[in-house]
Amino acid sequence: MAGHSKWAQIKRKKAANDKQRGKTISKHVRAIQSAVREGGGGDPSSNLPLKNALAAAKSDNVQADNIDRAIERASGGGENGAAFETVFYEGYGPGGIAVLVEVLTDNRNRTVGEVRHVFTKRGGNLSGSVAWQFETKGLIVVERDDDAVAEAAIEAGADDVEVDDGATTVYTAPTSLYDVVEALQRAGVEPQVSQLTKVPQTTTALAADEAARVVAFLEALEELDDVQNVYSTADLSAFADPVAG
Repeated sequence: MAGHSKWAQIKRKKAANDKQRGKTISKHVRAIQSAVREGGGGDPSSNLPLKNALAAAKSDNVQADNIDRAIERASGGGENGAAFETVFYEGYGPGGIAVLVEVLTDNRNRTVGEVRHVFTKRGGNLSGSVAWQFETKGLIVVERDDDAVAEAAIEAGADDVEVDDGATTVYTAPTSLYDVVEALQRAGVEPQVSQLTKVPQTTTALAADEAARVVAFLEALEELDDVQNVYSTADLSAFADPVAG
């Protein structure tokens, strides 16, 4: 998996989220409620979308009472069960990077307008088919970079492992994500991140100034209320990330 350290990118995003804590919680609550309604109830053992949403929320330290209330409200239906749908928008950003934007919205017209505005303002183009450039994978990050973690992940069935930047990043088949997580936990390893993600099959190399523009573009998309995740083919190795050091 070529490109900028995944853990460095996650730390950057978490630092940004810490400054907008309320918005981060709201996004996770919306994702949990949608998963309850679409996935078949409030039991994560029988609702994989909910299990994924809960893992993502916990990785951002969303408190248990917020999670419990979200599940209870969605299970009860009514006006708290407003219909949200998952939509993907595809396009190209500055530097010619392919971008896949995952949103959860109750108003497509509003959301596409907001997403298009960021693309246009930041030198992108919200058109073209790019989803084929990404592959769905399970992502696990452990904030340790010793060989024992990598070996345990591989033995548990991981597809690929990266060890760098003080962390071990593990990629799995989507259906194997929680099997690998549970195997690591049995080995005494507690992941800091475990979720589904979209991994680019190839990446786009960027110069330092271009990488900075791309980071600003991606952050502007992530700040939109309806946006849940932003995936890109950008290789941000040239970006001087103050969070990553």
